[in-house]
Amino acid sequence: MQDELLTIGRFARLCRLSVKQLRHYDDMGLLAPIRVDASSGYRYYAPEQARDALTIALLREMDLALAVIAQALAAGPERRSVILRAERDRLAERISRDQARLEMLERLAEGGLPGYEVTLGREPERRLAVVRAVCTPAEIGTRVEECVGRLLPVLGKTGIAWEPPLWGLYPLDLEERMEIAVGAQAPQGEGVPGLEFEVLPGGLVAETMHIGPYGQLPLAYNALFAAIHERGLHPQAPVREAYLVGPAEAPQEELMTRLIIPVQESTA
Repeated sequence: MQDELLTIGRFARLCRLSVKQLRHYDDMGLLAPIRVDASSGYRYYAPEQARDALTIALLREMDLALAVIAQALAAGPERRSVILRAERDRLAERISRDQARLEMLERLAEGGLPGYEVTLGREPERRLAVVRAVCTPAEIGTRVEECVGRLLPVLGKTGIAWEPPLWGLYPLDLEERMEIAVGAQAPQGEGVPGLEFEVLPGGLVAETMHIGPYGQLPLAYNALFAAIHERGLHPQAPVREAYLVGPAEAPQEELMTRLIIPVQESTA
């Protein structure tokens, strides 16, 4: 049988991999040699293992984690498709975030930090019908869309009268796992399955207007928080976004979002 096997060096050349990579795959439990000589420790591979070795290398080139690759190799065809589609979706989301960052960098390179007018004013009390989600900062866009998709059908089905625009509610600190909410102002209604009701207190706020893609909202937040701290004010949660012109109404460049942060004046 040993005559039919390949040394680790020959197998590495066959698969266009390095010996170091194959040893690492073995240590990770991804691709074990068919035989290990008890006295010399030499590793031997079967030619039919080349397909798995090449697949591992291909998926690593796509930046898939070794743990995910191990799951994919061990799974049957249907489960493997589910795993790889999930990785595809994560990659697409990362590309979308990187594209938004690229556009922000281009905007900064061309004109520096954009000018945002930050104003202080009084915000009235608002009663919102909301749905909530827990997400990471990178998942905010996707979770907001999902929340809108849950909120509007419930409002329509129950006949609750609501006033546009839709609102997004966020914590001050974008933590690894955080709760967000999407709501609509609804003076009436209670005890509706799938909905919660939250009263946003009125009071002093700092606000600014952002026109453009949601991916460039960090530019507006940069100006808003800078102005708050420069004026000696203390920001309060939740941060509020009012979607005055949304994706269904205008192209990305014409989206209009009102950013509002409740503030308290310093008592010192």
